[in-house]
Amino acid sequence: MHSKLLHDMKKRKVSRLFFEFVKNFLKDQRIMIIIDDYMMMKCSMNINISQDSLLSSILYLFYNVNLLKACNDIKLRTSFTDFVNDINILTYKEFIKRNCKVLNKIYDKCEQWSKMHDIKFLMTKHELIHFIKTFKWFNMKVDVKLMKHQINSKSNIRILKVQLNFKLKWVIHMCHVKAKLVIKQKIMQTIIEFTWNSSMMMSKQIYIVMTCFLLSHEVIIWYTS
Repeated sequence: MHSKLLHDMKKRKVSRLFFEFVKNFLKDQRIMIIIDDYMMMKCSMNINISQDSLLSSILYLFYNVNLLKACNDIKLRTSFTDFVNDINILTYKEFIKRNCKVLNKIYDKCEQWSKMHDIKFLMTKHELIHFIKTFKWFNMKVDVKLMKHQINSKSNIRILKVQLNFKLKWVIHMCHVKAKLVIKQKIMQTIIEFTWNSSMMMSKQIYIVMTCFLLSHEVIIWYTS
């Protein structure tokens, strides 16, 4: 994986200084463990970049840039949205069966990339949805077959933290948000009762009368200064 990443970085003509920094960061690391009086000899190790690292998201852009280029095809009328390893492919045309065939072609390109980079796509993470307003005139149950796996179309899917409906309406997302708010409100109420021995309504009044007033007052001072 490291060699593929370095190859992609070279291909993108990154600065030599940054390239050497990443190269040295990924290899020839040495570790020594000390427990009480025991000291282990230093040993070499190759490390993986954790997702918590600041470098992780930057290097991943170099790593999957060819995958994103494969998903973005003007002739096939496909585009993509990408957040780290969450990739969504969009194709737009009036014919659903045509769109499914295009998705098959794009996925073949994705498979070629995955073989070159020793990566496997998890089929359970694949989802399909047809966005359309006049669904009465179209067969919304058309599925797509990717690498012998049948991906059934859904009426709702989640992309990052947004719930999307096939009619492109926000009803499902609003219901999801309201459900989460109920859970968070119960958690907040429990914390307030145990901490201040107060009700939710009383705490809300205190927040509006005191905290909001102080915040608005400080904002005016900060802005005028």
